[in-house]
Amino acid sequence: MIAATNHPDSPAGPNLVLVVDDDFDIREALSDVLASEGYSVLTAADGGEALERLRGGVRPAVMLLDLMMPRVSGVEVIDALRKDESLSKIPVVVCSANRGYGPDDLGVHDVLRKPVSVEELLEAVARAIRPRPPLQRN
Repeated sequence: MIAATNHPDSPAGPNLVLVVDDDFDIREALSDVLASEGYSVLTAADGGEALERLRGGVRPAVMLLDLMMPRVSGVEVIDALRKDESLSKIPVVVCSANRGYGPDDLGVHDVLRKPVSVEELLEAVARAIRPRPPLQRN
């Protein structure tokens, strides 16, 4: 098992998940589940902290992102990622109680509704990390 970490200088990697949620208990629960499955986990308490880590060089394989957070919301994080070429390819899985959005609406890989089951969480993370086959051109 790889322990969850809050260290801002954690390396990038194929199994690094950045968990962004303002609720400490949710951050810890998601981190514990992911770490028990062999993922390396980095957490951020809001969108501002997540952007600071990303701009500081952290490159997760996927980001789990809440939408409704103080300081910088999940929607603002998604907008910032789109505008920064070096961050725009990071897959984002929204994990939120907000039921008004789907993946296409937000331009993200997936949307999970809280409360999320362990199976849903692990499947969404695996789908986001899994390399996509190249597009077939005719």
